[in-house]
Amino acid sequence: MQLGVIADDFTGATDIASFLVRNGMPTVQLNGVPMRGGLVDSDAVVISLKTRSCPAEEAISQSLAALRWLQDQGCQQFYFKYCSTFDSTATGNIGPVLDALLEALNETQTVISPALPVNGRTVYQGYLFVGNQLLNESGMRHHPVTPMDDAHLGRLIERQGQGKAGLVAYPTLEQGPKAVAAELNALADLEIRYIVLDALNEQHLLTQGIALREMKLVSGGSGLAIGLARDWAQRHGAQRDSSQAGMPVAGPAVVLSGSCSLMTNTQVAAYREVAPSRAVELSACFGNFTAYVDTLCAWVDAHRASPLAPMVYATTEPEALQRIQHEYGNKASSERVEQLFAALAAALKAKGFSRFIIAGGETSSIVAQTLGVEAFHIGPVISPGVPWVRDTQQPLSLALKSGNFGDPQFFARAQQEFPV
Repeated sequence: MQLGVIADDFTGATDIASFLVRNGMPTVQLNGVPMRGGLVDSDAVVISLKTRSCPAEEAISQSLAALRWLQDQGCQQFYFKYCSTFDSTATGNIGPVLDALLEALNETQTVISPALPVNGRTVYQGYLFVGNQLLNESGMRHHPVTPMDDAHLGRLIERQGQGKAGLVAYPTLEQGPKAVAAELNALADLEIRYIVLDALNEQHLLTQGIALREMKLVSGGSGLAIGLARDWAQRHGAQRDSSQAGMPVAGPAVVLSGSCSLMTNTQVAAYREVAPSRAVELSACFGNFTAYVDTLCAWVDAHRASPLAPMVYATTEPEALQRIQHEYGNKASSERVEQLFAALAAALKAKGFSRFIIAGGETSSIVAQTLGVEAFHIGPVISPGVPWVRDTQQPLSLALKSGNFGDPQFFARAQQEFPV
């Protein structure tokens, strides 16, 4: 196995797996660290965890367990995957996990590369942009779990980690892989632990992939995977795109939206115009929970023959979200919604639903776990970073969308462009 990816949430794992597959690297995604032994026959494996916002000690423990499993597979290079918007506050988990992985691998340096230009995430002079806005001026400043108040990646990682940050800036990326590698070596001599990489376009990601070919531990969003996979495929004469194994199965579908990001709000509003839709009543989640799940399940089942799948959504505007959090508490309301979607997904699976289109990283993770998904093949891409995936053991397909990914018509396109 060439590459082992440790992803801090489920949609992020699917995101990077799709870019690896599209750029020539056969990949299997696993939901959590396998409990059973045995080798996985693939050039790359992505292990999806749920560690983005859990206590740091728990994130470290799970990440090290994933690392040990990958080492047992003979893995050559390791990749810590987090969100392209660096969803992690000053007390977040990216720094502590990176430090633990570096220590376990006996390494002293890694890179920070969250850029994904195709989705509008770029890094310039160490600052992370979302479209034409600095990260802290974008919708991420209102994120309910990880509100981002700084766009400077060096400052962010230094607040969390135990070392100093450096930068390989845009002019060096323009000079190519040799210049980047030379700069990395120079920063290593200065005992710089985390090196932020600028990237304004896909060519910069390809340059990074070549320059980082021999680095034991890398980190970032899914964009860096484009460069690593493309470089590997070119060196091994591999075929581009191996997504046929993940084509969606037939059967009724449902849309479950738990994200409150700006893009998901736009997507939910657009989909409500064309498909049966029902909003989650949070007060009902804190009442007779089982009865409410049954009510929602019956409503979805009644619309299973609709031309477009019925949608249940907890997505709401920032102002309404703040009122809900004030009334029920931030953590309690988020956890209750996740529990609701998990229970609803299980009930719908029992009724024969086989395709689940899910918005939100936390929602995707808990739903996939509840459905018993242990591993899946990566299928065709709906939007950059969001493919259909197909369970390796059950007749189930999922489209797992990170909050800010996709275009306004994403939910409808997921069904219309890949009919079954």
